[in-house]
Amino acid sequence: MAREIALLTNPTAGKGRGNRTAAIALPRLKEAGFSVRSLVGRDGDEALDLARRCVAEGVESLVIVGGDGMVHLALQALVGSATRLGIIPAGTGNDVARYLGIPRTDPQRAADVVVGSRTRTIDTARAGAKHFVTVLAAGFDAKVNERANGMTWPRGQLRYSLATLAELRVFEPLPYTLELDGTVVHLDAMLVAVGNGPSFGGGLRITHGAEIDDGLLDVVIIKTMSKPDLVRTYPKLYTGGHTKHPQYEHHHVRSVTVAAPGVVGYADGERVGALPLTVDVQPESLTVLVP
Repeated sequence: MAREIALLTNPTAGKGRGNRTAAIALPRLKEAGFSVRSLVGRDGDEALDLARRCVAEGVESLVIVGGDGMVHLALQALVGSATRLGIIPAGTGNDVARYLGIPRTDPQRAADVVVGSRTRTIDTARAGAKHFVTVLAAGFDAKVNERANGMTWPRGQLRYSLATLAELRVFEPLPYTLELDGTVVHLDAMLVAVGNGPSFGGGLRITHGAEIDDGLLDVVIIKTMSKPDLVRTYPKLYTGGHTKHPQYEHHHVRSVTVAAPGVVGYADGERVGALPLTVDVQPESLTVLVP
């Protein structure tokens, strides 16, 4: 009997690359002898329903075609289950694929990872009722996301660039209250990020050094700095160079509560909810297919 997997596609991922990517990956999976359920959700709610149904019916692997947002959706069905996560990258950032070494520009090679069926167990994090793999943004970066989501023009990365400029003009340091494994801290900061993994946003290594299987969360605080200094520091996120800034602070915890006024948290690039949010690590809660 053929092994059954599900291929769940976000058709809008990567400016429409999702469908094209699925069309390349699907024949490779069938040639390898899998019985493949090819599924497309018309919207996020339907896609999540499809994912949950696959898990309930015991498919061996749920393979998503999309980016980190699609991984985030799949997590809500997969965490704690026996169903494995496969990834055929088709998004803009693809940070989770980057963590796992999955080819991000070659759908056939990514499909070969699924065919190989090699597994790894990793941690996830839970913020409120939502699970995530990458980073919870809870400061300047979250406010940029929230502003960009309220814009109808332009589309794509330019919208986020304009939102960054607009937010920079009005942004002021935020008063945070953090509870780090039971220790309460009050401070002003530009942002607080809670990382299960080291990067978000297509390689921005805000929680540089975080590992996805160490049973810990990495809490990074960027304390008060001038706006010109923030602009100069931002490009260093791609290399981890921001860790040398005197306003950088890093903690390893199992649980953190983040509170600040007027901030909506984003995780895996998706809206999670208004602060305060409590984030807990979920050790070894997800099995993924890796090279």
